[in-house]
Amino acid sequence: MTEATTTYTPRFKARYLETVRPELVKKFGYKNTLQAPRIEKIVINIGAGEAAQDKKKAQAVLNDLTAIAGQKAVLTYSKKAIANFKLRKGDPVGARVTLRSDRMYEFLDRLVTMALPRVRDFRGVSGKSFDGRGNYAMGLKEHSVFVEIDYDKTETTWGMDIVIHTSARTDDEAKALLEGFQMPFVN
Repeated sequence: MTEATTTYTPRFKARYLETVRPELVKKFGYKNTLQAPRIEKIVINIGAGEAAQDKKKAQAVLNDLTAIAGQKAVLTYSKKAIANFKLRKGDPVGARVTLRSDRMYEFLDRLVTMALPRVRDFRGVSGKSFDGRGNYAMGLKEHSVFVEIDYDKTETTWGMDIVIHTSARTDDEAKALLEGFQMPFVN
């Protein structure tokens, strides 16, 4: 007897393969579907300078980012001492995580469909935040817009940076790729 095994494919990954990639091939005239740009990784960073004095805040930031990303985050440490900030070399100053493959697509799905609409006075994300090589960076003022974070249990809200690395060569290709995932660009 053989059991039928079903493999789970994230919704945005299936969307890329079935809809976004063929549209990009048609729009930019690629000869091969493998030439179409794709998302390579998403890097999420939370900077929490007050974690240097309070180890509980460092652990809280780590736990929150792990819950948001669905993957274990790592602490980031200061590279040099800054007396004005009461910061010593090697103190924890935040957390980061790099998402690839299925977790990356699942995070992008949650970001676009659930988190961004929960941002107060949200009108869209800037269409000018590309770096010239097809990568997109954005920031959120509160990490509590994600449904994984219980707003009542959080003591501090942290801002977070989200960088989407793509294989696109130009900003136009990268913007078309992210628009295929319904990224709400404002300009």
